[in-house]
Amino acid sequence: MKNRIAVGNLNVDAELHALVKGEIAPGTGVDAEAVWRALGEIVRDLAPQNRRLLEKRDALQAQIDAWHKGRPMDRGAYRAFLQDIGYLLPEGDHFQVLTRDVDPEIATLAGPQLVVPVDNARYCLNAANARWGSLYDALYGTDAIPEDGGAERGTAYNPVRGEKVIAAANEFLDATVPLDKGAYAEVTAFALDEADGQKALVARVDGRDVGLAEPDRFVGYAERKGRLSSALLAHHGLHIELQIDPAHPIGKDHPAGVKDVVLEAALTVIQDCEDSVSAVDAADKVRVYRNWCGLMKGTLETTLKKNGRPVNRKLMPDRTFIRPDGGALTLPGRSTLLVRNVGIHLYTDAVTTADGEAIPEGFLDALITALAALHDLKGKGRFQNSRAGSVYIVKPKLHGPEEVAATATLFDRIEDALGLARDTLKIGIMDEERRTTVNLKRAMWEVRDRVIFINTGFLDRTGDEIHTSMEAGAMLPKNEIKAQAWLSAYEDWNVDVGIETGLIGKGQIGKGMWAMPDAMREMVETKMNHPEAGATTAWVPSPTAATLHAMHYHHVDVSARQKELATRERASLDAILTPPLLDRDLTDGEIARELDNNAQGILGYVVRWIDRGIGCSKVPDIHDVGLMEDRATLRISSQHIANWLHHGIVSAERVRATFEKMAAVVDRQNAGDATYRNMAPNFDRSIAFQAALDLVFKGREVENGYTEPVLHARRREAKSIRGRRE
Repeated sequence: MKNRIAVGNLNVDAELHALVKGEIAPGTGVDAEAVWRALGEIVRDLAPQNRRLLEKRDALQAQIDAWHKGRPMDRGAYRAFLQDIGYLLPEGDHFQVLTRDVDPEIATLAGPQLVVPVDNARYCLNAANARWGSLYDALYGTDAIPEDGGAERGTAYNPVRGEKVIAAANEFLDATVPLDKGAYAEVTAFALDEADGQKALVARVDGRDVGLAEPDRFVGYAERKGRLSSALLAHHGLHIELQIDPAHPIGKDHPAGVKDVVLEAALTVIQDCEDSVSAVDAADKVRVYRNWCGLMKGTLETTLKKNGRPVNRKLMPDRTFIRPDGGALTLPGRSTLLVRNVGIHLYTDAVTTADGEAIPEGFLDALITALAALHDLKGKGRFQNSRAGSVYIVKPKLHGPEEVAATATLFDRIEDALGLARDTLKIGIMDEERRTTVNLKRAMWEVRDRVIFINTGFLDRTGDEIHTSMEAGAMLPKNEIKAQAWLSAYEDWNVDVGIETGLIGKGQIGKGMWAMPDAMREMVETKMNHPEAGATTAWVPSPTAATLHAMHYHHVDVSARQKELATRERASLDAILTPPLLDRDLTDGEIARELDNNAQGILGYVVRWIDRGIGCSKVPDIHDVGLMEDRATLRISSQHIANWLHHGIVSAERVRATFEKMAAVVDRQNAGDATYRNMAPNFDRSIAFQAALDLVFKGREVENGYTEPVLHARRREAKSIRGRRE
């Protein structure tokens, strides 16, 4: 057991052991050796159940596969069958979520959410600092403002574009925090008025001072050299800051000297240990845990180059204002952070049993991320993440209530080991597996004292749908799957159950990612559908996107919308249980386009994952449109090809030929990267190319269609070869 430390009944990687002993445990009041002893006891007691849960997944899938073979789809018979085998469970009595000590960013406020790989210090700092964002910058720097009429983007400031940005920001202000008379475009100055010791914001319009239509929207201000420099407004619980400086290059072109409109944007961020990272061994896990600990301590920093000059990136401080009554107002400068652990199906040899067996990686994630969070809970960090005293752990890829209950038991054990009060560790349930969807209410009951999050996501949920229904028949093309009744029913069902169980005011109801970071105009025009659907949060791909998406939560009163939705009937379970089966003959052109698209997407992501350990990045699609990709993309695409291969829509030879053709496309798309290694034409020597083929040709046999078994094995192979070369 080279480079391992024996602690109790475990063998711990030496670098990981040193990290916990030297960086994470000090200051928490928990002895580092006690951490490993506690983990050993948890593994001893809970690992057998973890294995049984995975075996139950396989057993249920085998029964579903057998039922579908040679049998036409019959909704009633299928539902009865799922009940008979224990896949579809009784919901039980009505209940209300009882979770306490939840920060308002999660419990009561509605706003954008970022998901970011915690193994990349730059990305996780950018995301944590995305609590506040410049609306001017977000509009100016993206296609949210058209480039017609002389408003092109360029290297130098374009005043024509600047005018359009200011006009768009004024329209937003008119719609959300309107003046009593006139419009923001007519304002020539902002000032403070005072009556009975209370300040009020006034605007000069057409030579007269006018106030806000709702004066209480003015909640704070700042002054510089005796002049108003900032006016803070509030709407739907979110803040809008008007920054005023007539001497500023932007402010001097604004009639009232407004240099920027700053929005409270990403209220929450999921720092991800799972789908968006490439962590396959102890060295990778050390990087993941070190960054998370640095966030909890408030000490994480990184240096990057911008325009050829080094720039230091660190966490932003809180923001301070003066209340209208003269008191102090302090607002968080950073997003409230959640951490996503891995699913129960992953095992790691970063820590092994005394016999050398890998342990459930989720056990390790939960214990070490909670240990690091003690710095925050005990006020040892430079900043405060949870003012309510909770740790927010998002748990992905759980299959039904039994697995949710097992996670609660794990959290109980970790709380006991770390001396935490019961239910300090909160759980976010990723509603991305069908067995969780159809049993969501029962799953929430299992963690009714802990649950703070349920969300939906098209990619993983569809990947699981395809794998679960693999034997039912060939599936529709991916874009057509999005329009099927099962998907809209799934999205509505999640919201319906969240409202019904009283999650409102206790946690988040979330929706999935906008995947096109360069298509901000389209996002602004369409993503309002998520708050309109009753979601309190939705995922966006960047801090800039968070700023733009924040506007939607001003336009939609999510709380009022949820009250409206509470009166509708719950979405149809039968619709959810109807797989998106192909209902027509496809032309060869349709098949070719779908196969090309899937293969290119798989290769574009896999080559970065395998060769460079990049778990999330903007990857060009087949049309050279950049998409934010993580492992969920691979799951749906590989399962889709595997399904068509299984049902004879495509042959193995055609699949391989398509992958070879698309490898050349991906190589071309990466031609400007000096570190990139081509896949074509030496396909057999490209580990990344072989991994992509494995994802498809092993797609039916791998548990639940998950990509990690292939990716982890191939990434370790690539790292081993690179290590030998070095």
